[in-house]
Amino acid sequence: MQRRITVPAAIGAGLLALTGCGTGSGTSTATASAVESPAAAQTTTPTPTPAKTFSNADLSSLLSTLKDAQGKQLTVVPAAQIDQGIAKAKELLKTATVTPETCKVLVDSNANVPDGSTYAGGTSISTADKTAIVVTVFAVKDAKTMTDQLNASQAAAAPCKTFTLEAGGQKITTETTPVAADADGDVSFAALTKQQLATGQSQTALTVTGIKDNLAATAVKTGPAVTEKESAELTQLVNTILAHG
Repeated sequence: MQRRITVPAAIGAGLLALTGCGTGSGTSTATASAVESPAAAQTTTPTPTPAKTFSNADLSSLLSTLKDAQGKQLTVVPAAQIDQGIAKAKELLKTATVTPETCKVLVDSNANVPDGSTYAGGTSISTADKTAIVVTVFAVKDAKTMTDQLNASQAAAAPCKTFTLEAGGQKITTETTPVAADADGDVSFAALTKQQLATGQSQTALTVTGIKDNLAATAVKTGPAVTEKESAELTQLVNTILAHG
């Protein structure tokens, strides 16, 4: 029997992917330029450009403009359902066991939603090929927060290409393969992840994430036969969001 993809579960997966589970990372640093005046020998520092602010409604509005490859408009998921997905994921991961233990940093960082964040999610489900696309977008107060989470994941990426997660009475073996699908923005990553349950059930997820300033977007496509060839569709969805960053 095939497992049915539920919206809260799919949104939860998208949010977790967004907050740090990646195979690439990048850091953008601003360097203050000091200019010495012959007359006054005075040092000046440019005033940094304030980060854009987005409400949950703003982000939901951005998502409502997205369409999948078949031209189907994504359905914006109510905030209450997203909150439910985040809460369930956090609760589940409290008692999770990760092997090897050093890979727990991936799970810990993925469960950490930065305080003060605004976010929204949208989904498109295809019953024909049993796939679901989930797009999530985050705006944070401090862009460095997301960069730090990506860096933590990056440090564990190589030794944690394959790891197991035991939670909620289930054991999941995860194998991740980097995918060449760069999105726009300051940093991006893409990966194909295969998850195998002890029961024999399996699912594949293709993830593309991009971060621009304090705005981050992730598109995840899940299904029994998803391949990296579908990354172009997800990259376009992410780029459409980041264009507003």
